[in-house]
Amino acid sequence: MADIAIPYGAYWSTPFARWQGSLAHLHSVRFAAHVTTQALKRRNLPAEAFDYGVLGITVPQRASFYGLPWLAGMIGAPTLAGPTISQACATGARALRAAASEISEGSATTALVVTTDRTSNGPHLYYPAPDGPGGTGEHENWILDNFERDPWANLAMVDTADRVAARHGISTARQHEVVLERYAQYNEALANDCAFLKRFMDLPFEVPDSRMKRVQSTLAGDEGIHPTSADKLAKLSPVRSEGTVTYGGQTHPADGSAGIVVTTSDRARELSSNPAIAIHVLAFGQSRVEKGYMPEAPVPAARQALAHAGLSINDIDVIKTHNPFVVNDIVLADSFGIASHRLNRFGCSLVWGHPQAPTGLRAIIEMIEELAIRGGGLGLFTGCAAGDTGMAVIIRVGDAA
Repeated sequence: MADIAIPYGAYWSTPFARWQGSLAHLHSVRFAAHVTTQALKRRNLPAEAFDYGVLGITVPQRASFYGLPWLAGMIGAPTLAGPTISQACATGARALRAAASEISEGSATTALVVTTDRTSNGPHLYYPAPDGPGGTGEHENWILDNFERDPWANLAMVDTADRVAARHGISTARQHEVVLERYAQYNEALANDCAFLKRFMDLPFEVPDSRMKRVQSTLAGDEGIHPTSADKLAKLSPVRSEGTVTYGGQTHPADGSAGIVVTTSDRARELSSNPAIAIHVLAFGQSRVEKGYMPEAPVPAARQALAHAGLSINDIDVIKTHNPFVVNDIVLADSFGIASHRLNRFGCSLVWGHPQAPTGLRAIIEMIEELAIRGGGLGLFTGCAAGDTGMAVIIRVGDAA
């Protein structure tokens, strides 16, 4: 791509809280505005610096019809315009791409990307049907019903993981082995009083009340993560009697918000907390695989991004994934002929949860920080999304010229 840069430090994520936890009472758009306002202030990023905005959200909230313009007004940027994007679990990567495209085309110079979702207390929707028997309409629980049935594949999401596991001969035992690996990696993020998380997460995190007027509680980090062990995993039966995927081998719904700034190299140096570090977005990839095989989608998305960047997997130093099922990571690692431990140092959505829109963006932020820790290099993020789709992003971190 053209000159697409991210100022070092100009990104943030809240802790993720398991659904019905400490963030369950918050309107996700109002909460995102609250978090963004504080994050911009702490990073000395003026709201008036932005000439383009993107809001990513997948779970409707009251008045979320007004999307990005409403959020922009609440953060003190009443002239800021841009789209509101919803692409299930790929929303974070898609929102980043929308911002990158606008910068690349020269239509904007500095973009603000904000993602937010509350899977807790999702809306119950009623759809009028005047031609139905007695005029009775249809209804759905936005979260639960869509988790349980893809209307095209006619499968629950967990069924897609079982199908992929069966196709690739991935046993429950192997899934649990990689689950333990992922929890050990996340523990590294918690070391030294959550030193890694504090590189992009403002901790302790003050949880506001529903009016965003006072502090209701505080979070020391992600909430609702249950410690696991080989013995605990061994006691779990597959979710489906004929399958291999257990509750231990999949993520949990969550609530949270994340944001990032996208701009040009020159502007990035001005907004960066460390101008010596340069972050560039190199390429994106997307895919759609065979109906009902969603966990395979990150592989072709990654291959496309690598091809667009003129790279191979051997050029990549850091790999992060959105892995609602550990099956995702096993298929990805096997497809590229790499060890599973190469993926997701410091944690992943399998462990810290899945608020949908912010999930991928947090993983990308963690990838940037891992690259910075190692002194630079190339990073690949890839993940699946509802509808058997996937998206990937390649980012380079290095010394500023």
